[in-house]
Amino acid sequence: MSAVYINSASCISVQDTLNENILQNLSPENSVQIIKAIEPNYKEFIPPAMIRRMSKTVKMSSVASHYALKDAGIEKPDAIIVGTGMGCSQDSEKFLKNVIDNHEEFLTPTFFIQSTHNTVAGQIALGLQCHAYNFTYVNTSSSLEFSFLDAKLQIYDGEAENILVGSTDEQTDRTMELYQLNNTIKKEENLPVNYLNSDTKGVIWGEGASFFVVGKEKTENSYAKLTDIRITNQLNLNDTQDFIQDFLKQNNLSAQDIDAVILGFSGDGDSDVYYKKAMDLFSHSSLLYYKHLSGEFNTASGFSTFIACNILKEQQVPEVMMINSVKKENVKNILLYNHLGGDDHSLVVLEKA
Repeated sequence: MSAVYINSASCISVQDTLNENILQNLSPENSVQIIKAIEPNYKEFIPPAMIRRMSKTVKMSSVASHYALKDAGIEKPDAIIVGTGMGCSQDSEKFLKNVIDNHEEFLTPTFFIQSTHNTVAGQIALGLQCHAYNFTYVNTSSSLEFSFLDAKLQIYDGEAENILVGSTDEQTDRTMELYQLNNTIKKEENLPVNYLNSDTKGVIWGEGASFFVVGKEKTENSYAKLTDIRITNQLNLNDTQDFIQDFLKQNNLSAQDIDAVILGFSGDGDSDVYYKKAMDLFSHSSLLYYKHLSGEFNTASGFSTFIACNILKEQQVPEVMMINSVKKENVKNILLYNHLGGDDHSLVVLEKA
């Protein structure tokens, strides 16, 4: 199989990730229940008449994908693949509210049409006039990883050479209320969160959109080589280390070959135990965490992939992400491990391009 390269990376998140010096300007947040994305001035990218009809996730994705394509020097990709956990939930809520308010009568179809999960990939394609392969994955916290897998297969099969791959999720008022009721989101009395040693249930919720151009050829601008991905829906806690070691062995790697491990510590005491199990394997690696910077959400792994790409390109590890004191002068291989509430575990290995 030929190598696959990540040739550009763009992200809209609760950090100011569209600007330069990203790794130097990261600031943690552990004392609020919900953190919102820092949004750009959409009028610079989208006609005002269209902005009014777009939900937040479509707007974020349109701008993030614009930056990703520009960074890669590509006008029109050979395929567009997007992963999302919740889709266009703002429009879903508006549609359901209309159903209730109008007693299921005289409904306009607009909000329903715009509420489907594949709206994001469709709107990007419309904006680019791209008629190529267009697909959306909805696999909770492993949606981006499935999108990357699809992109790799497209490139291996010779179906495409440059593919736009993205992940996106937005917040909505009603969903956040429900998440607070079922303790998905931390209770106020449990703030601020100690991300690495939390013994309480729940997380701080975030949002964002991350887009990448995955290509067959390495370019001058390449961020990373996408080595391999593994996904499992359920994992027994005692099998965590075997899950990781088997994956590394499959790629002719050992724990000593991994220079940095990015773990998805979310502050949820019940599910973070998986990451603590994983840490024991990597005593010689830089151990990093990131959800104190991004918040937890279905496709938070997009933020960690974006940060990992920048670490590999700039060869800098932000102090604010470090769990231990191990620092490598040359970062060649990064392992990303993520799950959401103990389900949908994913492993990704990125190598310096």
